[in-house]
Amino acid sequence: MKEQKRDVIVEMTSKKILPIILTFGLYVMVGTEGAGGGFQGGCIIAAAFILYAVVFGIQKGRTKMPESWNTFFTSLGLYLYCGCGLLAIIASLFVAEFLNYSAFWPLTNLFGPYEARALQVEFVVEVGIGITVFAAFVSMFYDLAWKDEDEAEDDEEVMEC
Repeated sequence: MKEQKRDVIVEMTSKKILPIILTFGLYVMVGTEGAGGGFQGGCIIAAAFILYAVVFGIQKGRTKMPESWNTFFTSLGLYLYCGCGLLAIIASLFVAEFLNYSAFWPLTNLFGPYEARALQVEFVVEVGIGITVFAAFVSMFYDLAWKDEDEAEDDEEVMEC
């Protein structure tokens, strides 16, 4: 494996901008009014992890986001997203309104039906989508990056022969 040349300017800039990118990704995911933003926020957060891996190396990036965490985040996001829809379908069996997200939400009595629905749809569903997209993109990046490294090692072995 080749030794990667370090660039101090790129490393320091990345260290300073990564928290800003992550915060912006969270804002896009849940900070906007109305539904939407989970996919875009997940892409932005994944871009931050990919930037870290590109700047500091695949090995160091893999220690920050191991495959077991990727599996956990993918499952968590899918459970959040699908769980809300499943609960709404179950609630529609007991309430006359189909897919009424506020029908089963326990905070309906505290906030009202519209606020409870917004909390669930705009927060839980969007976070579930964002987490799933983030984990899937980071996993795809590492799969492609490991494949490139394996091919480079195979090419080096062929050239040595």
